Amino acid sequence: MKEKIHPTYYTDAQVVCASCGNTWTTGSTRKTIHVEVCSRCHPFFSGEQARILDVEGQVDRFYKKLQVRQDYVESQKAKEEARKAPAKPVTELELGIRVTGALEKAGITTIAQLMSKLAEGDEAALAVEGFGRKALIDSKKKIRALGYELPEVASETAA
Repeated sequence: MKEKIHPTYYTDAQVVCASCGNTWTTGSTRKTIHVEVCSRCHPFFSGEQARILDVEGQVDRFYKKLQVRQDYVESQKAKEEARKAPAKPVTELELGIRVTGALEKAGITTIAQLMSKLAEGDEAALAVEGFGRKALIDSKKKIRALGYELPEVASETAA
């Protein structure tokens, strides 16, 4: 080993934790060592998972991102539910003025009411004055396009 090229080794180097003030001795090339976190105060080693050291707001930024994502997912679910809500008016099916007028004259103003009429069978829907076979087929197609499931009776004769 060459002389005078190696640093001085201290067998009694003092280590000081900045968080909890814990001190211990170890061997090092420095006389004193300052650390931010030690095994006594680190949440992983101490078992205190609730205690998180926040360096420059990283934890807060992470939770904000998490909250923004959660809000986005909830708004998408709400939009999807609103899109699929059977309480929508029949006019959103765009069946035509004459067919929509015939349905409104029969007291059918929402998609839910039209679906309940279709659940009774094709003959019950065709019994509405001004609502013919073409309007029946078109209404079934547009109801499926909106994402609704037709009742079993209505889907048997669907085009």
